[in-house]
Amino acid sequence: MTNLHGALEPHIGSGQIPGAVALTARGDHLEVTVAGSVDAEGTAPMTRESIFRIASLTKPIVSAAVMMLVEDGRIALDDPVGRWLPELGSPVVVRTPASPVDDVVPAARPITVADLLTFRAGYGFPDDFSLPAVGLLFGELKQGPPQPQLVPAPDDWMAALSRIPLLHQPGEFWLYNTCSDIQGVLISRASGRALPEFLAERIFEPLGMADTGFEVPAGKLDRFTSCYRNRPVHGLELVDAPDGQWSRRPAFPSGAGGLVSTVDDYHLFARLLLGGGSLDGRRLLSPSSVRQMTTNHLTGPQREAGRLFLEGQGWGFGGSVDVAAIAPWNVPGRYGWIGGTGTAAHITPSTGAVAILLTQMELAGPTPPTVMRDFWKYAVTV
Repeated sequence: MTNLHGALEPHIGSGQIPGAVALTARGDHLEVTVAGSVDAEGTAPMTRESIFRIASLTKPIVSAAVMMLVEDGRIALDDPVGRWLPELGSPVVVRTPASPVDDVVPAARPITVADLLTFRAGYGFPDDFSLPAVGLLFGELKQGPPQPQLVPAPDDWMAALSRIPLLHQPGEFWLYNTCSDIQGVLISRASGRALPEFLAERIFEPLGMADTGFEVPAGKLDRFTSCYRNRPVHGLELVDAPDGQWSRRPAFPSGAGGLVSTVDDYHLFARLLLGGGSLDGRRLLSPSSVRQMTTNHLTGPQREAGRLFLEGQGWGFGGSVDVAAIAPWNVPGRYGWIGGTGTAAHITPSTGAVAILLTQMELAGPTPPTVMRDFWKYAVTV
C-alpha cells in the first residue's frame, strides 16, 4: 500500500463497499482520498464533501460536551446524576448478570457523572447479549444500530430506562453504548438546551463544522450517502437512503450514535483534541479536560471483561485508548473509536496523527472489518 487510495481501492473494486472517504494527517502532511460511489447503484461519485452517518463517532463529541459543562461549573465528575436525571436517583441492580429482571438489589452507591463518561454506570452491552437485562435495552430503548425515528423522546426514554435494572453495580464493569445516550440527556437537562442546540452552539459553530448534526437538511441531501449492510446470501441490502431516517429531526437526538458529518468536519474536532482543546487560537476545552478524555480509566480486569468491543485496550471518555501494541495499528495513547455504520476516527497525541475513515457499510458485529484494519495499517506508516 504505497498511498491511502491503494489501501481502500481493493475493498471498493471487489464490491465489499460502495465507496469511502478517508483522511490521514501528521504535522504538515495531509492526505485525503475519495473512492467509489455514494450508493451501490453508482448514481454519483463519492466526493470529499459527502455526508455520512457517523454512528458511534458521536460518542467522543458528546463526552467533550459533558466536559464543557464540568468546566462551566454546571456539573462535577463526582456528582450523582440523580440531581438532573431523577429517573436514575435510586437504581436497582440484578442480583447476578444472568438473573431475571425482577430479581434485584439496591445499588451500592449512586451513579455519578464519571460513571457515565467511563461507561461504568451499570447500563450497556456486555460480551453476552443474551442476558435478560440486556434484552430490555434492545426492546425498550432501541439500543443497537442507529434508528433515529424509532426512539421515543428523551423524557419517555428516561422513564423506560428507569424501569430497567443495572447489569452491574456502578463503577464495577465497563458496558458499551447506553451511557452515551444518557450523557446526551444529561447535557440537555443540565444546560437547559436541547442536545442539538448545545452541540451546535458550543462545538459545531465555533469549529466551523457546518455539515455536522442530527439531520441532513433538504438542501444537502444530494451529498448524503446511502447506508448498507452485507447479507451473506443476498449481498448488499439498503439500510437507509438519503431521504430516510436522517432527513428530519429525531425526537431523541442520540448521544451514542445519532450524528452525521463529513471527513473535514470531523478532522476539525480531531484537531481540537490534538490542540489540547484549542483550535486556531480558539479554546473550547482545557488541556486537563482533553487529557481526561484521552486517558485510560479502566483496570486490567475491566478491559478484559469488555474484550469483545475493546480487544484488550482501554477506555477514556467517549472512546478507546490503546494501552499496548496488541496489533500493528495499536499505538499506546491512540484515542478514538469506530461507528457501526462503517466509520472510524482516531488521534495519537504523542505523534500528532489523525486517521479518519468514512464508509457506508454497516458493521456485522463489534469486530472491525478488514477495510478498517487495512486503513489503520496504512495510517501508522504515514
